[in-house]
Amino acid sequence: MLTTTLARSLAVLALAAPILAAPLAPQQPERAEPFDFAREWAATTAAFHADCERQGVVGASLMFVRGSEVLGFEAHGFADRAPDRRVDRDTIYHWASITKTFTGIAVMQLRDREQLRLDQPIIELVPEVAQAHNEHGEMRDITVRHLLSHSGGFRMATWPWSDKPWHPHEPTQWSQLVAMMPYTEVAFPPGSRFSYSNPGIVFLGRAIESIAGEDYEVYMHKNVLTPLGMHRAYFDITPYHLARHRSHSYRRGASGSPTDLGPDFDTGITVSNGGLNAPLPDMAKYLAFLLGAFAEDSESAAPGVLKRDSLTEMWQPGNPTSRAANERMGLTFFLQDHGGQRFVTHTGGQRSFVTFFYVHPASGTGALGAFNTGTGGPVMAAMRRRCMARLSLPMAGKRQ
Repeated sequence: MLTTTLARSLAVLALAAPILAAPLAPQQPERAEPFDFAREWAATTAAFHADCERQGVVGASLMFVRGSEVLGFEAHGFADRAPDRRVDRDTIYHWASITKTFTGIAVMQLRDREQLRLDQPIIELVPEVAQAHNEHGEMRDITVRHLLSHSGGFRMATWPWSDKPWHPHEPTQWSQLVAMMPYTEVAFPPGSRFSYSNPGIVFLGRAIESIAGEDYEVYMHKNVLTPLGMHRAYFDITPYHLARHRSHSYRRGASGSPTDLGPDFDTGITVSNGGLNAPLPDMAKYLAFLLGAFAEDSESAAPGVLKRDSLTEMWQPGNPTSRAANERMGLTFFLQDHGGQRFVTHTGGQRSFVTFFYVHPASGTGALGAFNTGTGGPVMAAMRRRCMARLSLPMAGKRQ
């Protein structure tokens, strides 16, 4: 979902993209001293605070997990500067495009229930998409799988033109997207390459609503968030009883002073693309679900959510995402290879919130980071790479 503020965040992330996907530096020869998690976590949190200060981040959180166990949590700064409300474990952040992975899981649920097919033309589920302009073939050629893998050929941004200050944050009604459909272009043959697309995921959200016969948010609460125990996760506007935990977001302008953008905003019809809000402990349950897919004695990744085989199917590598050969696209998840080991990951950036998560199946570990300031992109990139290299990779083979 590309807006003026998001464009700034994405510009930072775009500059960091080669760093985000680049292979981690080879590990040094084995040291005489054994791996010490407490020592490495202390060094990581010290770097976290120093980087946040350097980048002017108002508030941030970092968490490291092994399975369902939280091994480390660190908070920095303020969730709201006005009353000096500091970040803590209950602080709720906006997770932006990480929402896409939840939408992908919902689509796979419907596939497993035989309510759609991955190779089904999207126009059978969302007929309005047939109005798009396609010089590369028939619109029937674009499938659910193409949209899940960002290879359908649709543009990145929701709006088909440059942002204007009088625009709403995102289109608020499906009819507005339909009106733009004849001006929507398919840029390349579907499946031929990767090109990140927000509208493609919005079309999948619309398909979920069409099949389920209820709003996307309702379906997700019933079938994903509640079964995973994510009881403080929600979409868009914060419920009253959670408002005291909601982080504001901050934009730093040319003056360097942070501008408070407030706590809430409406992602509109694009909620399936980037509307999720949650505290880190709830997101840790999501990581436990992803890591639990590899439990030998489990019939499903989590009861009633998704079969283990379906989750691992989402993690099969497809098209490369960039010049860095170690990153490929799965079904809504990005897959990185470091030292011959796979990391499953995604990032988010919207309205000056910046986020990341990854899981490392080989060690059964994962990490989460959330920043409430648009300048947090470089810190996000550094913390993800550091946790991968200094924590997860050394713990491979030590899984308990």
